[in-house]
Amino acid sequence: MSEEMQRKKRILSGIQPTGTFTLGNYVGAVRNWGALQEEYDCLYMVANLHAITVRQDPAALRRQTREAAAMLLATGIDPEKSVLFVQSHVRAHAELSWILACNTQFGELGRMTQFKDKSAKHADNVNAGLFTYPVLMAADILVYNADLVPVGVDQKQHLELARNVAQRFNNQYSPTFTLPEPYIAKTGAKIMSLQEPEKKMSKSDTNANSFILMTDDADTILRKFKRAVTDSEGTVRASEDKPGVTNLMSIYSVLTGKDFAAIEKEFEGQGYGVFKEAVAGSVIDAFRPIQEEYARILADKQYLDGVLAEGAEKASRMADRMVSKVYKKVGMLQL
Repeated sequence: MSEEMQRKKRILSGIQPTGTFTLGNYVGAVRNWGALQEEYDCLYMVANLHAITVRQDPAALRRQTREAAAMLLATGIDPEKSVLFVQSHVRAHAELSWILACNTQFGELGRMTQFKDKSAKHADNVNAGLFTYPVLMAADILVYNADLVPVGVDQKQHLELARNVAQRFNNQYSPTFTLPEPYIAKTGAKIMSLQEPEKKMSKSDTNANSFILMTDDADTILRKFKRAVTDSEGTVRASEDKPGVTNLMSIYSVLTGKDFAAIEKEFEGQGYGVFKEAVAGSVIDAFRPIQEEYARILADKQYLDGVLAEGAEKASRMADRMVSKVYKKVGMLQL
């Protein structure tokens, strides 16, 4: 059997350390990451370089970077099976980013819709990093020759750019980079805001009752679910004109494995109060072991920093090889 046949496909996933993950992040992505490592060669990155396109408090950013890594470990990422690292610990990302920036057209970056959206949101700080962010993202992916990248709809355009830049480089200098494909996860439903069920759940929402954080305690989770927007009908059934109830059913379905028909039957003739408590209970049960593990890992600074140091070393070994290959191809003098 050839090495290519035996080699597992490589996946790179990154998550920014800007605040705690929500129930939406958990259902949509993080919950599946532990399972991916059985099937793929996985690299998991805490993307702290990307975080500074928006102004950050340095002490908070340091703390949140460690917290994000601890949460990934607590949700089942095994450092024996995967490489878990912090982006800024692997210098090759920034090095490759410059070479790729010189192979990316200004017009291509100008067409990125996320740049337009974020510029409007942070009008007082439209920095060059916000503009070239997709080039760094391309470097993150290409420096490891990742085959697959789990991307949401908002990042699809950036992955397309990474492919175009890789193709351009390969044509100009000879085949070097793998062209990454989007990995479409078999995820649970998209989780919506508990207060405005037409909108996606987001931790940047100004109303704290609209999202559930993975660190929320049982009382907080119960309180937020009790305040969740439903409707005046009082019947637990899924329907387009019942976005609030349907969203709660989606959450319950993902966490209990029951389909909508079974859920409708379970709560037949019971009001929303009983239903909301059951949904809250399913979330509390899912989060309890993760929260216990998270607290344990976070308290063991030596263990956590050891995992990150080892991850950085493994990732750097792979990434440095690629950068040195690229430097040679573009004509950088090497000693």
